Amino acid sequence: MDREVIGQKIESLRRCVARIREKTPATAAALATDVDAQDILTLNLTRAVQLCVDIGAHLIAQQNHPAPDTMGQTFDLLADMGVIQEELAIRMKKAVGFRNIAVHNYEAIDWQITHTIATRHLQDFAEFASAVVAATGI
Repeated sequence: MDREVIGQKIESLRRCVARIREKTPATAAALATDVDAQDILTLNLTRAVQLCVDIGAHLIAQQNHPAPDTMGQTFDLLADMGVIQEELAIRMKKAVGFRNIAVHNYEAIDWQITHTIATRHLQDFAEFASAVVAATGI
């Protein structure tokens, strides 16, 4: 396992979360009217999710497991491997859903949901990073 690569990705994840915390407006209504905050939050949330998927894919490959069919399945496999808890896997799969909407514009982004993620669910990324560190000894 390339601990340096995983460590760099965890540091990038930390920076994304810090940026989200710094730039999240006090209310969803304020976010709905602040295009710069929308861009910053959306970009950093999608990056955070992608970093978690990348870290997970790296860990899965190191164990010679078959590659997941979907981004969400990455977290199911990590739970099966004992790297993360099942509850966290469920929350991270929801984050993948947000990422897919943001990246592919499957539907309009709901700024209330984005604000809720930014104010109530950033700990999921920290929990994911902590679980990876614990599992890998980084």
